[in-house]
Amino acid sequence: MSGLIDLLSNPAAWAALATLIVMEVVLGIDNLIFISVLTNKLPEAQRSRVRRIGIAGALVLRLALLSLITVIVQLTDPLFEAFGHGFSVRDLILIAGGLFLVWKATREIHETMDPDVDHAGGVADKGTRAAGAVIVQILLLDMVFSIDSILTAIGMTDFVPVMFVAVIVAVAVMLFAADPLGDFIARNPTVVMLALGFLLLIGTTLMADGFGFHVPKGYIYAAMAFSAFVEMLNIFARRRREKRGAEAPA
Repeated sequence: MSGLIDLLSNPAAWAALATLIVMEVVLGIDNLIFISVLTNKLPEAQRSRVRRIGIAGALVLRLALLSLITVIVQLTDPLFEAFGHGFSVRDLILIAGGLFLVWKATREIHETMDPDVDHAGGVADKGTRAAGAVIVQILLLDMVFSIDSILTAIGMTDFVPVMFVAVIVAVAVMLFAADPLGDFIARNPTVVMLALGFLLLIGTTLMADGFGFHVPKGYIYAAMAFSAFVEMLNIFARRRREKRGAEAPA
């Protein structure tokens, strides 16, 4: 109990908490985009429930990984060397997660562009779109993002309780933002393609990181923010044109 009181009175712990919360929320953007794209393929009545289940499962997974923090740290130890780079378990997980993201985004882009594909089809004719399969995919990809963010958190603070609180707050933010973001993407078809492009970018970055080519995440998020800003301008311009067209005399 005295240790907890000392932690609460430690300014460094509060500074680390604020920094970690911001970092976890920003890193959660990747997850939210993936969750929105994936769940929007489900019938509308199932989307919100699947998002909540997936994010709640992600919270349990992240807290479980934090409880195994000594094991997580060892994931950076090289297993073998190839092409002049020592590959660790973390690297292999990032490469596998990146490949999955690139494959998933490419497939979704193909289905969006192919006019012969029935995009309104139900869950029964698309096994990978079943609610259970979507939740599993959300959890698998969250494990990839979780390991990377936890390793980053370890490098920022030694206070494990601070890490737990930051993860809980960040996942709570994701839970509140999931439905509005998913609904916004569903209402704006052009945003779907932008989101899929983000997933391709994120997947490629994960693979590059796994192969030892680190791309600063600030560059990635800056590019994503600029693209989102341009798309928002396009949406506003399109809505103004539609409004003028509706108000014009017949």
